[in-house]
Amino acid sequence: MTDYGEEQRNELEALESIYPDSFTVVLPFSACKFGTKEVAELLPTLTGASASQGWSEAQAFLRGSAAIPGVLSENPPSFTITVTSEAGENDETVQTTLKFTYSEKYPDEAPLYEIFSQENLEDSDVSDILKLLALQAEENLGMVMIFTLVTAVQEKLNEIVDQIKTRREEEKKQKEKEAEEAEKQLFHGTPVTIENFLSWKAKFDAELLEIKKKRMKEEEQAGKNKLSGKQLFETDHNLDTSDIQFLEDAGNNVEVDESLFQEMDDLELEDDEDDPDYNPADPESDLTD
Repeated sequence: MTDYGEEQRNELEALESIYPDSFTVVLPFSACKFGTKEVAELLPTLTGASASQGWSEAQAFLRGSAAIPGVLSENPPSFTITVTSEAGENDETVQTTLKFTYSEKYPDEAPLYEIFSQENLEDSDVSDILKLLALQAEENLGMVMIFTLVTAVQEKLNEIVDQIKTRREEEKKQKEKEAEEAEKQLFHGTPVTIENFLSWKAKFDAELLEIKKKRMKEEEQAGKNKLSGKQLFETDHNLDTSDIQFLEDAGNNVEVDESLFQEMDDLELEDDEDDPDYNPADPESDLTD
């Protein structure tokens, strides 16, 4: 016949050695968690035992092989083990405290377990850990399994840290890609299609038409106020001598020597009518061979 109590006590002792800093037995008479040291300090007050006796009796009590007089003993006991992942990027970690309670026929029956507390875990992560514990407990029935369950959770936490790192790297790459695409848009602009070209042309033609109308209106307005040359001379008599005054101011006095010109009577001009071959109706008749 299997001595379940003995197997459970042996496993408790082994777990306390393997996880000295994270293993804690939950005492039924308080809502707090105590380890061997705390119980050893408390026992002399409750039982009158010496300090040296308190330590050995505390270990026996925590293993379920002894009870404190006047205090309800939890048999089988509950205990917690805190599991922390390896440090990830920026020294970030995820952590959970698992609470186990032996069933009466453990290890032939699975222990009761729950997530007692957690840090930096998503709800989905907690759900995955509980599913993992259920699977591992089913696979290890008939064998003490707490170490196996804790080891599986430890590996799962490490995977979660790696997933967080991978997710952050993907988010970083996505942001870099979006920034790169935005920069390309600045240089390449919007691809031209028939639809957006026609839309742009309609707006451009409308804007150009408005500019032409405005210019024509300005030119028309300016034309109404513009004087002709005759009107300028009639309204400003200074223009009569403006060119002469301009030349004099520039030092360019122009003198005309009339002696250089011949009288019209002295010029020897040929009269076409004296030419016998001249035919007024035939322009080519004036040409000589």
